[in-house]
Amino acid sequence: MKIGLDILGGDFAPDANISGAILAQKELPQDVKIVLLGDKESIEKDMIQRGANVSDFEIVHAPDIITMHDHPTRAIPQKPNSTISVGFDLLAKKEIDAFASTGNTGAMLVGAIYKVNTIPGVIRPCITSVIPSFDGGSSVLLDVGSNADCKPDVLYQFAVLGALYAKNVYGIENPKVALLNIGEEETKGNLLTIAVHKMLAESEEVNFIGNIEGRDIFRGKADVIVCDGFTGNIVLKQAEGFYHMLRKRGIQDEYFDRFNYENYGGTPILGVKGNVIIGHGISNDIAVKNMVLHSYHVAKSGLATRVNEAFN
Repeated sequence: MKIGLDILGGDFAPDANISGAILAQKELPQDVKIVLLGDKESIEKDMIQRGANVSDFEIVHAPDIITMHDHPTRAIPQKPNSTISVGFDLLAKKEIDAFASTGNTGAMLVGAIYKVNTIPGVIRPCITSVIPSFDGGSSVLLDVGSNADCKPDVLYQFAVLGALYAKNVYGIENPKVALLNIGEEETKGNLLTIAVHKMLAESEEVNFIGNIEGRDIFRGKADVIVCDGFTGNIVLKQAEGFYHMLRKRGIQDEYFDRFNYENYGGTPILGVKGNVIIGHGISNDIAVKNMVLHSYHVAKSGLATRVNEAFN
């Protein structure tokens, strides 16, 4: 197996990415190789200075970078030698089994949809976040930002995608799926959630347990929590903000420590034909390491193949 890693993406590139790759390589099985995408000469020089064995990695020369200021749609064709463009070319040709980056999220979404392609039947690919629960478990929240406006059939598919992710990557045999709403009753909510509730309640594809409210997000009531990207992003950013507030006030707590983004590294784009993992732009070496390890688990699970089989 080969996992492609964008060395030039993120706020702390290339240092955090190279350090993260070295850390991940030590924990991955011997038959897994990390493919580093960036300036070949600089990467080799940096790794030698760190005392790493360059031969443990494969390096693909991709000297350009799609910055956070580049327009995602235009950047891919305008910068064919960028790490993101080259990474998607390798993934599309099946020369790597997964591609991970902490770079421009919009460009990663565009590349995933147009270079790797959406799985037939999937209306809109989406991204997720892991939400820690009080009982020691966790829930998958989706969407968390890639689709701010959604129609009922899109949210319905998020439920299916989230259940497939929870089952194949986290090993939950029959994931409990809930709809995030302003009340538990099936008649509560706006026109969107009322329509989606009816669709999910009549579905045999997912184990739908009904609506949950915002106060139940962290209680472990559901394995998968479905919402539109606008709502999900607010929930995610609020959780991140609460964690940083506690840290700033010097409060150490075992449960709240699980909100640290470093623990999760990244999230796959669900609904595309390849294994594409997006990491946080502020990722340090630990977060990058965990992003690479999660990329391995996603690829090993055959998630993209399982989704394709479910939709076709």
